[in-house]
Amino acid sequence: MAMDRREPLDQIKSRRDSALSALVSGVPYLAWLGIRFDRRGDELTAILPYDEKLIGNPLLPALHGGVTAAFLETTAIIELAWTAMWEDMESGRAVPDAAVAIAPPRLPKTIDFTVDYLRSGLPRDAYARARVVRSGRRYASVQVEAWQDNRSRLLAQATGHFLMPQG
Repeated sequence: MAMDRREPLDQIKSRRDSALSALVSGVPYLAWLGIRFDRRGDELTAILPYDEKLIGNPLLPALHGGVTAAFLETTAIIELAWTAMWEDMESGRAVPDAAVAIAPPRLPKTIDFTVDYLRSGLPRDAYARARVVRSGRRYASVQVEAWQDNRSRLLAQATGHFLMPQG
């Protein structure tokens, strides 16, 4: 059953926001780090708000490298899952609801993840966007970029390969 093209815009936005909320709420680590996602249509931007607990070197101060890697990896996983569920969500075949306590969506599993640290993360908010390079039934490849004040001055970038959930 295809969604009615005359569906009111507020219902479309609500359905998409509910689906994203259900997806993100399935990963408690995102809440601990404070990561949230800004959705514009089908495009997601991950936001890592500054928090003192994220500082690895208080003398600089600089974001911990593990936090930076986790931010990039979780951004890639959420983008990959979001991209995979988009068609089903838009067609009405799947309508996840964050308000209904169900098992969280099955997420891709990391095969490998390589991070290039390009500069120290300053004590301020960071942003990231992921791009699915290839996504098949079993395997996917994703590239991620993170920045702080200026998107053209990347903080870090990464490439990851993932095993897609089956069934």
